[in-house]
Amino acid sequence: MNAEQAAGEFRIRHADLCDAEVRLHDERFRAATGVGPRDRVLDIGCGTGQSTREAARAAGAGTVLGVDLSAGLLELARRLTDREGLRNVSYLQADAQVHRFPPRHFDLCISRFGAMFFADPVAAFINIGSALRPGGRLVLMVWQAGDRNEWWSEIEQSIARDEAVTAASADGPGMFSLADPTTTTSILTAAGFGDVSFTDVNEPVYYGPDTATAYDFVTGFQQIKNLLAALDPAPAEDARQRVRAIIAEHETAGGVFFGSRVWIITARR
Repeated sequence: MNAEQAAGEFRIRHADLCDAEVRLHDERFRAATGVGPRDRVLDIGCGTGQSTREAARAAGAGTVLGVDLSAGLLELARRLTDREGLRNVSYLQADAQVHRFPPRHFDLCISRFGAMFFADPVAAFINIGSALRPGGRLVLMVWQAGDRNEWWSEIEQSIARDEAVTAASADGPGMFSLADPTTTTSILTAAGFGDVSFTDVNEPVYYGPDTATAYDFVTGFQQIKNLLAALDPAPAEDARQRVRAIIAEHETAGGVFFGSRVWIITARR
């Protein structure tokens, strides 16, 4: 099983918790997308389709296409969509960086944490932009830098006791690739977008009702698995105990919460 398949299976197994994780961010994201009743919407990295279905409910007389690399996630997305009785939604297994979308077709492209992993982000956003009509909008939700996200910085520091392990987590495109506004503005400008703006959202992420649930969830993150895999067995077990202790410190009567910061990025084609 490759990393992509493993990530897909993890998200299927924890589908409800993955959606609940950013539930406090979603209201802000929905407001920023401003989906109109007749809009044609493209949802990049849609996963199990929560953001796709939310867009479909707003675009009652429009259409929504959810795109993801994972066949398993899309299968679950289709089942959930059928269960909710939504008829204006379709799903496509494809790589948004290279897939040939209908040109100038969509009014709006949205992505909730699905646009940070492109190998060539300029090429990807050029391709996505070609699918938007002139004046079409792009709305992304992405993580800010790791040191502004308590869920990452505290857990990473509890695992990585040396620079080699810490550096390994930053290789290649990843979850913080669009964290820097200057870099991201340059990417989007080079891809043909203008009116690029960033809105700071400071809300905690939710990792479950208790420490045991949150520990199982967090240690399944691919980035955390990579850090633990870089350690020998005994240090890795010590690191796991430190992670469990940190999670326990964040357990409240309402569940386990860690501080987080995200950008809502808007731009226009």
